[in-house]
Amino acid sequence: MAPAPALSVPLASGPGGIVRLARTRVTLDAVAFAFRNGASAEEIAMQYPTLGLADVYAVLAYVLSHEKEVEAYLAERQAGSLSDEANARAPQAASGIRDRLVARRGKAA
Repeated sequence: MAPAPALSVPLASGPGGIVRLARTRVTLDAVAFAFRNGASAEEIAMQYPTLGLADVYAVLAYVLSHEKEVEAYLAERQAGSLSDEANARAPQAASGIRDRLVARRGKAA
């Protein structure tokens, strides 16, 4: 009996190290979290119409066989998103804003 051919996992790393399913905008995070929350491969494929069912199964097989690496990636992504959110909410320096607004008002008058 001939050995089974190796499956190609349709994952690609993009800008910022974000892993997406190849040729789509769907992230590994989205598929992994949906699966963790009990979604089947069929449900994930229905939720993301750009994904083929075979690709979803291939990614889920990868997630299950590389649990430690995927967990580390997801933790890193979550920490990064929390950091980004904190930076977005941080108060921005307001120095000079009042002066610029007063100057604009003076020009408009």
